[in-house]
Amino acid sequence: MKDQQIGDEANIGKFEHPDLTATGALRASVELTNPTTLWFNTGTLCNIECANCYIASSPTNDDLVYISADEVTRYLDELQERNWQVSEIGFTGGEPFMNPEMVEITRRALERGYEVLILTNAMRPMRRPHIQLGLVELNAAYPGKLTLRVSLDHWDARQHDLERGKGSFVKSLEGMRWLRDKGFRMTVAGRTLWGEDEADARAGYARLYAVENFAIDAADPMQTVLFPEMDARVEVPEITTECWDILQKSPDEVMCASSRMVVKRKGAGAPSVLACTLLAYDPQFELGQTLEEAERPVRLNHPHCAKFCVLGGASCSA
Repeated sequence: MKDQQIGDEANIGKFEHPDLTATGALRASVELTNPTTLWFNTGTLCNIECANCYIASSPTNDDLVYISADEVTRYLDELQERNWQVSEIGFTGGEPFMNPEMVEITRRALERGYEVLILTNAMRPMRRPHIQLGLVELNAAYPGKLTLRVSLDHWDARQHDLERGKGSFVKSLEGMRWLRDKGFRMTVAGRTLWGEDEADARAGYARLYAVENFAIDAADPMQTVLFPEMDARVEVPEITTECWDILQKSPDEVMCASSRMVVKRKGAGAPSVLACTLLAYDPQFELGQTLEEAERPVRLNHPHCAKFCVLGGASCSA
C-alpha cells in the first residue's frame, strides 16, 4: 500500500488539514535542527515483493527510478555548500544493489569521508560477482566506514518467509555469511509485527547470531533495529504542539529533525528531496529539488508520523 492511501474509518477526519488536527488543535511540526543523515532512494525495483512493504517495492514497481552516481554527487556537493553537518549517507530502495551504479555511488560517498549505510536483503543482487568485487574493494579502501543493514524480518525462518516469500530466509543468511567471511560491518533490521515481546525477539536474534557467528549485538537497538509495522489503517492520535510536553519528548528526537531523503520519480527531470524515508508518495512531504528548499519545517500530518516516529521512537539511521 502506498503511503498516500492513509486508511479508512480508523482515522476518519484526521490528517486532513496541514496546520490543524481534527479537533482544531495546532498540529506539531519539526524543524531541521541537526541534519546528520542524508538518504538516497536508489529506486523502488526489488528482486522480491514483501507482503507489506512500506514503499511498495517489487520486481515491477519503478515509480522511483534508479538514481545516478552523478545525481548523488550533486547533492554531496550541496551538503558542503549548505554546511550541513552530515556524518552518514544512507541508501535504501527497493533493493539498492539492483541499481547498476550502486558500487560507484557508494564509492563517491565514501570518498567524501562519510559513513555509508546500505539497506539490503543480502540476496542475489548483492551477490553478483561484480558487486561483490566492488564491495570488497571499497571495504578494504575505507575500513570501518561501510555498514550493510540486512533486512531479516524475524529470527525464525518460517516467520521471515511469511513476509518475504518461501526460501528468502535461507538466501539472506547465505548473503550474511558472505558478509561475515569478508569482514564487513553488518547490522540487522527486523519487524515487530508478530506481537512478540521485544525481549523475546532480541533473545531469538541473539541465538541466531551465536549459531552463525555474526558479530551483531542483539541487545543494541542500533545493531538490531526492530521496526513497528507500517500500517496506516491503524487508528493513531494526531500529534499536536502540546504533545511534546505530554510525552516528554523533544521534536529534535524525531527523524525529520535530522535527515532528509532524495528520490527520483519516473518521468521527472531531476530528483526531489523528501521529509523522510517513510513517505515517498505523499506530495505534502516533497520539499523541493534542492537541500536548501528542504530546510523548511515538516508538519506531522500522517499516521506514520505519529505511530512510527513520535510514539514508536523509531529511526532509520545507524
